[in-house]
Amino acid sequence: MECVPEQPATSRRRAWLEWSPLVALTVLVAAGVVLRFTGRSDAAGLVWAGVTVAALLPAAWSVLRSLWQRRFGVDVIAVLALGGALLVGEYLAGAVIALMLATGRTLEAYAQRRATRDLRALLARAPRTARRRTPDGGIEVVDLARVQVGDRLVVGPGDVVGVDGRTEEAATLDESVVTGESRLVQRRPGEDVASGVVNAGAGFGMLATATAAQSTYAGIVRLAEEATARKAPMVRLADRYAAAFVPFTLVLAGLAWLLSGEFVRAVAVLVVATPCPLLLATPIAIVSGLSRVARRGVLVRDGGSLELLGRARTLLMDKTGTLTAGRPRASETVVAPGGDSDEVLRLAASVEQLSGHVLAAALVRAARDRGLALTTPTGVTEEPGRGVTGRVDGRLVRVGQLDGDLPDWAERARRRADLDGAATVWVSVDDAPVGALLLEDPVRSDARRTVRRLREAGFTRLVMLTGDRPGTADQVARVVGVDDVVARCSPQQKVERVRAESQRTVTVMVGDGVNDAPALAEAGVGVAMGATGATASADIADAVLTVDRLDRLADAVEIARHARRIAVQSATVGMGLAVLAMVAAAFGLLPPVAGAFLQEGIDVVVILNALRALGGGLRHQGVPGHTGEMLDRYAAEHTGLRDVLTGLRGAADLVATRPDAPQVVPTLRAVHRRLVDEVLPHETAEEQRLYPALAGPLGSAEATATMSRAHVEIHRLIDRIGGHLDQVEPAPEEASRAGAAPDARPTGTGAAATGPPADARLRADQVPDLLASLYGLDAVLRLHLTQEEEDYFSLRT
Repeated sequence: MECVPEQPATSRRRAWLEWSPLVALTVLVAAGVVLRFTGRSDAAGLVWAGVTVAALLPAAWSVLRSLWQRRFGVDVIAVLALGGALLVGEYLAGAVIALMLATGRTLEAYAQRRATRDLRALLARAPRTARRRTPDGGIEVVDLARVQVGDRLVVGPGDVVGVDGRTEEAATLDESVVTGESRLVQRRPGEDVASGVVNAGAGFGMLATATAAQSTYAGIVRLAEEATARKAPMVRLADRYAAAFVPFTLVLAGLAWLLSGEFVRAVAVLVVATPCPLLLATPIAIVSGLSRVARRGVLVRDGGSLELLGRARTLLMDKTGTLTAGRPRASETVVAPGGDSDEVLRLAASVEQLSGHVLAAALVRAARDRGLALTTPTGVTEEPGRGVTGRVDGRLVRVGQLDGDLPDWAERARRRADLDGAATVWVSVDDAPVGALLLEDPVRSDARRTVRRLREAGFTRLVMLTGDRPGTADQVARVVGVDDVVARCSPQQKVERVRAESQRTVTVMVGDGVNDAPALAEAGVGVAMGATGATASADIADAVLTVDRLDRLADAVEIARHARRIAVQSATVGMGLAVLAMVAAAFGLLPPVAGAFLQEGIDVVVILNALRALGGGLRHQGVPGHTGEMLDRYAAEHTGLRDVLTGLRGAADLVATRPDAPQVVPTLRAVHRRLVDEVLPHETAEEQRLYPALAGPLGSAEATATMSRAHVEIHRLIDRIGGHLDQVEPAPEEASRAGAAPDARPTGTGAAATGPPADARLRADQVPDLLASLYGLDAVLRLHLTQEEEDYFSLRT
């Protein structure tokens, strides 16, 4: 994909046009000073008067146009000051005011160009063309608007991906422009790719899943265009100040003239009241905030929305896709007695490869995460609402609902799914049920930490809205720690709840689906999860999270509050100093010329202060690079550890229901081997490398003390399971053939690895303690992994 950046010559020409008025006026004012010192005062006055008129005419036209549109702003004071200076012959004061206005406009242009650099970068990088494969095997370059869903595209090295799609080959991507993530991302074949990201590796093929207009980057560009086109700066904050400041200025100038009889005092008051802190400092701070949140992966539509975000106190969140992942995940595979969980998953994922159902994508993703080799199915048919059927390796595989009575193992799986609030997908081979896949919508690992950060940022009330049943909704609410939850909530009820909350305070609503769009429109600030959400919600929202991470909203809130605080501070301090100078001018202590120079100094100070909004304000500063790399590595290993947990839970269930089955000991031995080979090295490495590295970001080594204690318990339980395997006894007939007593058993740790004969049995007295160890380890490990993901891995920015 190709894009057309702004040419350097165009950028230089624009910069010259911005600075040329200030340069010209500065030269003229300096020329007047030279004329004055050479004794040519009349000529100097004429030059300064010309400068004043040059500034007055466009300013007066702007005021008249605003009044015609029934808008009244603070720039009327500048016009009165310029006109008054001409009337009383204070030409130097008028020239300084003109110079001040030109300086302010130039600084504003520079600051806005600096502040909107990231927004303009989005527009400059927008791709225009794409490389599309032709039916005869060739490649053609086509306009991006001609790309259709289903087209096969080629993305070359360094190209910008023009439309949303799915990779056909492995790809290395730079997603920093869209998501704010600085590190490169690896995508495997079949994974989704958002438009706007850059190919940082070798070229790869891609299947288009959306047109250019429907793609992620198109929505981002539309928002960026709106954010840069609008005059966000003064819309709310400055006009609120102006409503009181302009009448106050006019009354004070009138009283100074009336009581002293000197019109020059009124002019002096107007000169020092020229409101550049309102006209310039406020917009610079707000636009700086817009740029910073864009770098964090949050695109805010305009300055008014950013200001509201900085004042919001109530946050309403949709559950699915906001607090949860928004897409199902295969959490467990339950198989019939004697079955192979990997084989069941492989068969199901193979036949689901051609289905577009959301559950099908979850099964395929789970199989690829386990490294299973999928087979291309044949004779695939799909019955909506019932499932998919096809042949894999010559066997008829059906994935979906299960007809007829459920066998005992299947009934237990169904009851467990009901307890967990999980969806169940049944797998049958040649019309015989062989397994069940339990799918869940997991809570985001960073959700609880993000909720805490949102509270720190200033939200005092957090409400979760969901269409789910109360039991599931309450469970998620307890996990993430919100203040209130509304279950079985229809789109209309969401709107009504948002409206009710908005009557008390400024509200923010976060959602990701089409059904959230009305509520987003009703809220003070609607925020769409644009990385995974529907186009309708993103188009109607006031802000879009371009990265699939809710914690970036906390960053945006902190930046918005920081920018708004600096904007208010700049305006208040600037206006405060101006009021003091106005009072001095009203008493005749400050002549117009000195007042003009003083106001110039005040303007420069507040504008420089406003530029502080380009930095600071974030409580969460992330972790050092090497620590972040470790967090990424250990977080990636958690996927494999959860696969071990699935086997652990299956082994525990087998011991609980059929302790005498011949496959119990081999199953336990295989699970124990994975615990020793995968879990223990992971926990040891974390203890020795990761936890010491986290002591700095977390404040002290004590912050990881409880997690270290969990490592000790995990080691203890794994050793205890191994001890039980050391004590298993062979079957009586096997022991008799060996000439040994029935209770003879091998000793030493080698037994767990090599073991007795395959038909060895557990003793009845072992079962209770072994079950306690198996289920206990399952619970401890699950809690431990979840805590690490919430408290540590979410530190990664």
